[in-house]
Amino acid sequence: MNKTIIAMISIIVIIGAIITAVVIYKPKENESSQYATKVADENIVDECTEEYQEMQNEILETNAQEEKISPNASITLKIYYQKCGHETSQYLQVPDKLVNKTKEDLQEEYKGWDIEKFSDTEIILRKKEEGECKEHYIVKDNDGKVTIYQILEDGNEEEYEKTNISTEYLTETDKLNMKNGIQINGKQALNQLIEDFE
Repeated sequence: MNKTIIAMISIIVIIGAIITAVVIYKPKENESSQYATKVADENIVDECTEEYQEMQNEILETNAQEEKISPNASITLKIYYQKCGHETSQYLQVPDKLVNKTKEDLQEEYKGWDIEKFSDTEIILRKKEEGECKEHYIVKDNDGKVTIYQILEDGNEEEYEKTNISTEYLTETDKLNMKNGIQINGKQALNQLIEDFE
Protein backbone atom coordinates (compact mmCIF):
# COMPACT_ATOMS: atom_id res chain seq x y z
CA MET A 1 0.00 0.00 0.00
CA ASN A 2 2.85 2.34 0.82
CA LYS A 3 4.33 1.61 -2.57
CA THR A 4 1.08 2.51 -4.30
CA ILE A 5 0.84 5.83 -2.45
CA ILE A 6 4.46 6.64 -3.26
CA ALA A 7 3.88 5.77 -6.94
CA MET A 8 0.78 7.98 -7.08
CA ILE A 9 2.58 10.89 -5.42
CA SER A 10 5.47 10.45 -7.85
CA ILE A 11 3.07 10.53 -10.84
CA ILE A 12 1.32 13.65 -9.48
CA VAL A 13 4.70 15.39 -8.98
CA ILE A 14 5.82 14.50 -12.52
CA ILE A 15 2.51 15.73 -14.04
CA GLY A 16 2.76 18.94 -12.00
CA ALA A 17 6.33 19.49 -13.18
CA ILE A 18 5.28 18.99 -16.83
CA ILE A 19 2.35 21.42 -16.49
CA THR A 20 4.56 24.01 -14.80
CA ALA A 21 7.22 23.68 -17.51
CA VAL A 22 4.62 24.07 -20.27
CA VAL A 23 3.08 27.15 -18.63
CA ILE A 24 6.45 28.81 -18.06
CA TYR A 25 7.89 27.92 -21.51
CA LYS A 26 4.83 28.94 -23.58
CA PRO A 27 4.85 32.70 -22.77
CA LYS A 28 8.58 32.92 -23.53
CA GLU A 29 7.95 31.33 -26.93
CA ASN A 30 5.14 33.83 -27.65
CA GLU A 31 7.34 36.74 -26.63
CA SER A 32 10.15 35.65 -28.97
CA SER A 33 7.77 35.17 -31.92
CA GLN A 34 6.18 38.59 -31.21
CA TYR A 35 9.64 40.13 -31.16
CA ALA A 36 10.53 38.46 -34.48
CA THR A 37 7.27 39.69 -36.05
CA LYS A 38 7.91 43.19 -34.77
CA VAL A 39 11.41 43.23 -36.29
CA ALA A 40 10.10 41.89 -39.61
CA ASP A 41 7.37 44.55 -39.72
CA GLU A 42 9.79 47.41 -39.24
CA ASN A 43 11.12 49.04 -42.40
CA ILE A 44 14.86 48.94 -42.30
CA VAL A 45 15.86 52.10 -44.15
CA ASP A 46 19.34 53.42 -44.64
CA GLU A 47 20.88 55.92 -47.09
CA CYS A 48 21.49 53.28 -49.79
CA THR A 49 17.86 52.18 -49.73
CA GLU A 50 16.65 55.78 -50.06
CA GLU A 51 19.03 56.47 -52.99
CA TYR A 52 17.89 53.28 -54.74
CA GLN A 53 14.22 54.25 -54.37
CA GLU A 54 14.91 57.76 -55.72
CA MET A 55 16.72 56.27 -58.74
CA GLN A 56 13.80 53.89 -59.41
CA ASN A 57 11.33 56.80 -59.23
CA GLU A 58 13.44 58.85 -61.68
CA ILE A 59 13.62 55.92 -64.11
CA LEU A 60 9.85 55.38 -63.92
CA GLU A 61 9.15 59.10 -64.44
CA THR A 62 11.54 59.26 -67.40
CA ASN A 63 9.97 56.19 -69.01
CA ALA A 64 6.47 57.54 -68.48
CA GLN A 65 7.31 60.94 -69.99
CA GLU A 66 9.40 59.83 -72.98
CA GLU A 67 7.13 58.24 -75.53
CA LYS A 68 9.16 56.75 -78.37
CA ILE A 69 8.43 56.31 -82.07
CA SER A 70 7.30 52.81 -83.10
CA PRO A 71 8.60 51.12 -86.27
CA ASN A 72 4.95 51.00 -87.45
CA ALA A 73 4.39 54.74 -87.03
CA SER A 74 3.17 56.95 -89.86
CA ILE A 75 4.23 60.53 -90.47
CA THR A 76 1.97 63.15 -92.05
CA LEU A 77 3.66 66.28 -93.40
CA LYS A 78 1.19 69.15 -93.81
CA ILE A 79 2.21 72.34 -95.62
CA TYR A 80 -0.01 75.43 -95.65
CA TYR A 81 0.66 77.74 -98.63
CA GLN A 82 -0.11 81.34 -97.73
CA LYS A 83 -0.42 82.67 -101.30
CA CYS A 84 -3.19 80.31 -102.42
CA GLY A 85 -4.51 79.32 -98.98
CA HIS A 86 -4.33 75.59 -99.68
CA GLU A 87 -2.84 72.83 -97.56
CA THR A 88 -1.13 69.73 -98.89
CA SER A 89 -0.54 66.48 -97.03
CA GLN A 90 2.16 63.91 -97.61
CA TYR A 91 2.09 60.52 -95.88
CA LEU A 92 5.29 58.63 -95.03
CA GLN A 93 6.32 55.51 -93.17
CA VAL A 94 8.70 56.34 -90.34
CA PRO A 95 12.36 56.23 -91.48
CA ASP A 96 14.57 53.67 -89.68
CA LYS A 97 16.70 56.44 -88.18
CA LEU A 98 13.67 57.73 -86.21
CA VAL A 99 12.58 54.39 -84.71
CA ASN A 100 12.75 54.49 -80.88
CA LYS A 101 13.47 58.23 -80.93
CA THR A 102 11.77 60.77 -78.68
CA LYS A 103 9.78 63.91 -79.49
CA GLU A 104 12.94 65.98 -78.99
CA ASP A 105 14.85 63.80 -81.48
CA LEU A 106 12.03 64.25 -84.01
CA GLN A 107 12.11 68.04 -83.57
CA GLU A 108 15.86 67.99 -84.14
CA GLU A 109 15.40 66.00 -87.37
CA TYR A 110 12.54 68.20 -88.67
CA LYS A 111 13.71 71.71 -87.86
CA GLY A 112 11.28 74.37 -89.04
CA TRP A 113 8.27 72.07 -88.61
CA ASP A 114 5.72 72.30 -85.79
CA ILE A 115 4.75 69.05 -84.11
CA GLU A 116 0.95 69.00 -84.20
CA LYS A 117 0.60 65.44 -82.88
CA PHE A 118 3.10 63.01 -81.39
CA SER A 119 2.38 59.44 -80.32
CA ASP A 120 4.22 56.17 -80.74
CA THR A 121 2.14 55.32 -83.84
CA GLU A 122 1.11 58.68 -85.37
CA ILE A 123 3.05 61.86 -86.02
CA ILE A 124 1.68 65.00 -87.68
CA LEU A 125 4.07 67.83 -88.63
CA ARG A 126 2.99 71.18 -90.04
CA LYS A 127 4.68 74.23 -91.53
CA LYS A 128 3.84 77.35 -93.56
CA GLU A 129 5.21 78.34 -96.96
CA GLU A 130 4.84 81.74 -98.61
CA GLY A 131 4.23 80.59 -102.22
CA GLU A 132 1.56 78.48 -103.92
CA CYS A 133 1.00 74.77 -103.48
CA LYS A 134 1.68 73.86 -107.14
CA GLU A 135 -1.35 71.59 -107.04
CA HIS A 136 -3.69 73.76 -109.12
CA TYR A 137 -4.92 71.88 -112.17
CA ILE A 138 -7.33 72.31 -115.04
CA VAL A 139 -8.76 69.29 -116.87
CA LYS A 140 -9.66 69.74 -120.55
CA ASP A 141 -10.46 67.83 -123.72
CA ASN A 142 -7.38 67.60 -125.96
CA ASP A 143 -7.85 65.69 -129.21
CA GLY A 144 -10.63 63.56 -127.70
CA LYS A 145 -8.61 62.62 -124.57
CA VAL A 146 -8.95 63.82 -120.98
CA THR A 147 -5.84 65.96 -120.43
CA ILE A 148 -4.58 67.49 -117.20
CA TYR A 149 -2.78 70.84 -117.17
CA GLN A 150 -0.97 72.34 -114.21
CA ILE A 151 -1.67 76.02 -113.57
CA LEU A 152 1.64 77.78 -112.89
CA GLU A 153 2.12 80.66 -110.46
CA ASP A 154 2.12 83.17 -113.37
CA GLY A 155 -1.30 81.83 -114.49
CA ASN A 156 -0.04 79.93 -117.56
CA GLU A 157 -0.97 76.29 -118.15
CA GLU A 158 1.51 73.49 -118.67
CA GLU A 159 0.54 69.97 -119.76
CA TYR A 160 0.83 67.70 -116.75
CA GLU A 161 -0.62 64.41 -118.07
CA LYS A 162 -2.57 63.24 -121.11
CA THR A 163 -4.71 60.28 -120.04
CA ASN A 164 -6.04 57.42 -122.17
CA ILE A 165 -9.61 58.31 -121.21
CA SER A 166 -11.69 59.14 -124.26
CA THR A 167 -14.02 62.13 -123.88
CA GLU A 168 -16.64 60.62 -126.22
CA TYR A 169 -17.84 58.28 -123.42
CA LEU A 170 -18.32 61.07 -120.86
CA THR A 171 -21.73 62.46 -119.95
CA GLU A 172 -22.97 65.52 -121.84
CA THR A 173 -22.49 67.64 -118.71
CA ASP A 174 -18.88 66.46 -118.34
CA LYS A 175 -18.20 67.15 -122.04
CA LEU A 176 -19.56 70.69 -121.68
CA ASN A 177 -17.47 71.28 -118.51
CA MET A 178 -14.37 69.94 -120.29
CA LYS A 179 -14.68 72.57 -123.05
CA ASN A 180 -14.33 75.35 -120.47
CA GLY A 181 -11.91 73.31 -118.35
CA ILE A 182 -12.56 71.83 -114.90
CA GLN A 183 -10.41 73.51 -112.24
CA ILE A 184 -9.20 71.22 -109.45
CA ASN A 185 -7.06 71.97 -106.40
CA GLY A 186 -5.00 69.17 -104.84
CA LYS A 187 -3.81 65.81 -106.13
CA GLN A 188 -6.37 63.91 -104.09
CA ALA A 189 -9.29 65.79 -105.71
CA LEU A 190 -7.66 65.40 -109.14
CA ASN A 191 -7.28 61.63 -108.70
CA GLN A 192 -10.91 61.38 -107.60
CA LEU A 193 -12.09 63.25 -110.72
CA ILE A 194 -10.03 61.03 -113.04
CA GLU A 195 -11.42 57.93 -111.28
CA ASP A 196 -14.96 59.22 -111.88
CA PHE A 197 -14.18 59.57 -115.60
CA GLU A 198 -12.78 56.03 -115.95
